Amino acid sequence: MSLFQKDYSTKPDEELMSLLTKGGQQAFDELYKRYSKPMLNFFFRMLNNDRTKAEDMLHDLFLKIIEKPESFDHTRTFSTWFYTLAGNMIRNEYRSYQIRNEYMQQSRNQSNEWVEFNEENIDRLSFDHQLQAELEHLGPEAKIMFNLRFVEEMSVKQIAEITDCPEGTVKSRLFYITRQLAKKLSVYKSVLN
Repeated sequence: MSLFQKDYSTKPDEELMSLLTKGGQQAFDELYKRYSKPMLNFFFRMLNNDRTKAEDMLHDLFLKIIEKPESFDHTRTFSTWFYTLAGNMIRNEYRSYQIRNEYMQQSRNQSNEWVEFNEENIDRLSFDHQLQAELEHLGPEAKIMFNLRFVEEMSVKQIAEITDCPEGTVKSRLFYITRQLAKKLSVYKSVLN
């Protein structure tokens, strides 16, 4: 490491994108360090726990940034823009009938991990399995919104920017999704308490 190397760890994401546009490798490295793990987890969850496919999508996403850093929309925050790109990639995957069938087959054949045999673990595994099954019945938009809100813990405002929907629409869709899931999973009410 050079004595004169700049510290990029304190720079905001948007500034790093400006530096990347000018050919800044260190700026890219810092963005990768910040976002690779959370984005890999996002893809992993959205692609039905297919780690290989999630890694491929992560690679493709960062490749898009390297190839066309000037496509960054400076009117938005980087994280919102970045998740929008990722969401679009997921939507494209869902449009493929063959991929959708593979995910459904994987979820049916997925085996549970070995856990200590007790009633609480069995109930939790059963609930998790049923929740995943119900999420598979949601459309891609609803599944993305659910994951952004309840897994990524993003605000309604951030989700609205990512999905290009008004905040009121996001709120009503999230309400409908959670209400629908609550009805389908009402038998597990004691597990959640």
